[in-house]
Amino acid sequence: MSRWRPPAEKSTALITREGHALLKSELDELWRLKRPEVVRALAAAAAEGDRSENAEYTYRKKQLGEIDRRVRYLSKRLESLRVVETAPSDPEAVFFGAWVEVENIATGELARYRIVGPDETDAPRGYISIDSPLARALLKKRLDDEIEASLPGGATRLAIVAVSYDPGG
Repeated sequence: MSRWRPPAEKSTALITREGHALLKSELDELWRLKRPEVVRALAAAAAEGDRSENAEYTYRKKQLGEIDRRVRYLSKRLESLRVVETAPSDPEAVFFGAWVEVENIATGELARYRIVGPDETDAPRGYISIDSPLARALLKKRLDDEIEASLPGGATRLAIVAVSYDPGG
């Protein structure tokens, strides 16, 4: 069995200002704080002698590789992302960056989501990727529209109750 994996689908290269700042701070922390710390620990472990039986050396080498991969990914990804900062001309329609409150028509249950880029999704906060099935179903819909979305529990009918581009709204 080979290790080859098909390339991942291209994700949308949009991000909010807040998400861009988080990715930049992660890159900065990895490059300026964590990487130098791991390099120092790796040098100390290498100085102990026989590297083939040195678990600390093996662990630090692996950790350094993981950090370097993430730094390389973040550097390339940040260059390709487009920061979206403006609200659309129609504030009642759902577009990137919108806070959307939906009601499950069958149960009456309310849920609030924000449509963000794939690099900043956060389920506990209600941040969903613009590439997700729910976001795709919501895009370009308006206040009081009904949609059908494929959710993990199956197909669900939802009604758009509120649309806002202000986090408090």
